[in-house]
Amino acid sequence: MTDLSIIVPVYNVERYLARCLDSLLQQDLPADRYEVVVIDDGSTDGSGALADRYAAQNSNIRVVHQPNQGLSEARNNGIDSARGRYVMFVDSDDYLEPDVIGGLVRKMDADDLDVLRFNYRNVNEEGDVIEPNKISKPYVDYSDSVCAGETFLAERLGGACYACQFALRRELTRIRFTRGRYFEDMLWTPQLLLASKRVTSVDTMVYNYLYRTGSISRNSDLAKRRKTIDDKLYIISRYHDWQHDVADKRWFTGQIASMVVGVLIMVATDFYSERNSYLRQIKALGVFPLSDYHATKYFRRKLRLANLLGPRLFCCVMHLKSIL
Repeated sequence: MTDLSIIVPVYNVERYLARCLDSLLQQDLPADRYEVVVIDDGSTDGSGALADRYAAQNSNIRVVHQPNQGLSEARNNGIDSARGRYVMFVDSDDYLEPDVIGGLVRKMDADDLDVLRFNYRNVNEEGDVIEPNKISKPYVDYSDSVCAGETFLAERLGGACYACQFALRRELTRIRFTRGRYFEDMLWTPQLLLASKRVTSVDTMVYNYLYRTGSISRNSDLAKRRKTIDDKLYIISRYHDWQHDVADKRWFTGQIASMVVGVLIMVATDFYSERNSYLRQIKALGVFPLSDYHATKYFRRKLRLANLLGPRLFCCVMHLKSIL
């Protein structure tokens, strides 16, 4: 029986892929109890061929080649190919700590869990930790008591919505990733948790997230920044709708506040001449006054200013600040 399927979307990551796959082979489950499902998403470098070589040498690695469809569809197609009782995701430029997945499977079994969240750290290309203990994220709760997914979302998730931080029952993979959107994890994670009855965490350092320049969230290309704004507005609208279906709305209102302020700052900095269109979209959502739930002390000052001035004046102030 296959206990765990690890889904690895791959696109032009030849430089990092060997380290990722090696880490998935250095684990504490026998090879016949877990599988690595590599989805080659139309790579144009040597990533696909490298994955094939690993599959030829390791019986628990399978490779699916497909035309380029993006990260969400690569993950979705990996889900369709998965055979394990549980599923987790590893991005192909990241890597796991050795001998960790056996403990995750045992914890899932022992507590009859739907979802298990584990710890991660940011590393640079040399493997150095660049955000030790994530001190800037004080509201993440790694306590191990089991609770309903809605409670976990409101009280223990914090702002981290990374799909790669979770192991889940395969039955929950009916929840799919949204194609064509940046920040697809931010749409997937709350849906996953709200569909789950038994959720908890382990504070075990499992996942190493490679923080490299040029990613979507840090790209300075204006076309990508425009799409970033559009996709964040889409997520805000979805959160605004979803919050009506839960008793505890705090997580949604806090996340909406964070994204609205971020959008307003990006508009003020890069698209100020088009601000009226964006401001109308924000106004139509009716999200003001913004919540300060789970806001850091530094960010709470921005929220208070935005609530005091309103979105239009706040955008103007941020624009003046960007040009002075």
